[in-house]
Amino acid sequence: MRVSVIGGSSVGEQHYDRAREVGRLLGKRGHEVVCGGLTGVMEATCRGAIEAGGHTIGILPGEDRAAANEYVETTVATGMGNARNALVVLNGDAAVAIEGSTGTLSEIALALDRGLPVAGLDTHGVDGVEAVETPEQAVEYVEREIGRQ
Repeated sequence: MRVSVIGGSSVGEQHYDRAREVGRLLGKRGHEVVCGGLTGVMEATCRGAIEAGGHTIGILPGEDRAAANEYVETTVATGMGNARNALVVLNGDAAVAIEGSTGTLSEIALALDRGLPVAGLDTHGVDGVEAVETPEQAVEYVEREIGRQ
């Protein structure tokens, strides 16, 4: 399964650690991580996934593949700016949202429009997003929902 992990590009230590744990759990369980490929939640999730032997895909807003964080294995440069948010969501079977601002909110909306299950960890309270308390609950929720489809 591919899981799009979306969230803030600038986060504090607590959210960085939670995102890293989400990535670690996804990697350990054999899931691929899709993200925007930059900093914050994106970096932390990729780091955790790589540390657990997982695979990471970063879909970048710019044209320079070298702009990806060091934990992205497969880099996709788009030159699309924030429009690339649609591609981040399109390439996942489910989404986990961690913290975040308006970019994360747009990705949540895109995921819900596609009918994807979305787990929310300290993020926007939007109808359709399953609010969870821990990284484990986030991963378990998306696994359970994908298993039902």
